[in-house]
Amino acid sequence: MRGAAEAVTKTHNPDLLDSTQEPPTKRAMTTMSQILRSDQDLAEKILKLKKERKALILAHNYQRPEVQDVADYVDDSVGLARRSVEEPDAEVIVHCSVDFMAETAVILNPTKTVLMPSLGARCPMAAMLPASQIDQWKRRYPKAPVVLYVNTLAEAKAKCDICCTSANAAKVVESLDSDTVIFGPDANLAWYVQQRTGKKLIPIPERGFCQTHVLFLKEDILLLKDENPQAEVMAHPECTPEVQSVADFIGSTSQMCTHARNSNAEKFIIATELGILHRLERENPNKTFVPAYEGAWCVNMKLNTLQRIYLALKEDRYRAEVPRDVARKAKAPLERMFEIANTSLNAK
Repeated sequence: MRGAAEAVTKTHNPDLLDSTQEPPTKRAMTTMSQILRSDQDLAEKILKLKKERKALILAHNYQRPEVQDVADYVDDSVGLARRSVEEPDAEVIVHCSVDFMAETAVILNPTKTVLMPSLGARCPMAAMLPASQIDQWKRRYPKAPVVLYVNTLAEAKAKCDICCTSANAAKVVESLDSDTVIFGPDANLAWYVQQRTGKKLIPIPERGFCQTHVLFLKEDILLLKDENPQAEVMAHPECTPEVQSVADFIGSTSQMCTHARNSNAEKFIIATELGILHRLERENPNKTFVPAYEGAWCVNMKLNTLQRIYLALKEDRYRAEVPRDVARKAKAPLERMFEIANTSLNAK
């Protein structure tokens, strides 16, 4: 842990903050300048291709800063889902995220081409819940409705009653006329919802988790809190119950962004993937954001690069596809979620 943690957010590289370090060499500075110039050139090519192809570029809050900067919209998973249908003139959607979000865009936009810049951008947690497992739990609890986090693959969504996001999970569960609910695939989010609704949630799989959010430790956050006593702790509900117990605010990435804007606090300790720091700092230039753990990177999210976005638009790769029957079945629980959230999915 570093005492000067509040300064880390400006560079995300604590080594650059050590005054005892030798200044960058001329060669290193030249290399950095070349990288920045290359990024700028790629960004210009992307914008040109985007216009030619009538494309919409969507980026999740966890994407690289340069990817967020070239995107039309930066948001959480449900926000990106809404955006995908609110742009009726777009013929191509470049989804800078992971597989399940691109699949959701396909389900909601069957006539549009949805591209994933990297085939490797897959969510490990979504893969923890194959569709066959849902059938097993349904047989065990035949009267319990099935609520699935949007962080699931299309085949799994097709077998649930309603979907939810971390932002609306409690509201979705409260809307159901059942005291017992099958919930997957994140067990920590299930715990969070159970605390807020008083209902019994059966997590499937029993120990489903996000590989990034389980990296945060209560002890690390308490140390940071001692060093930054005026800071508010914001944590994602995919964090463990121990981490949630020391958070001042628990919410989705979009809820974190809203809370940071509205809060009187000037400093925040952030327990979620580090990509969100770019948006938080951009929207709140006079506030300080301290990462709760400097190694909280989702390597899958970071596989989307400017080079891959450019190639996606240029070569029409890689197309996200969902079988028509699966898409039809998966669309219904998504639509129910938006109805509960009082959000229309009709294009403007």
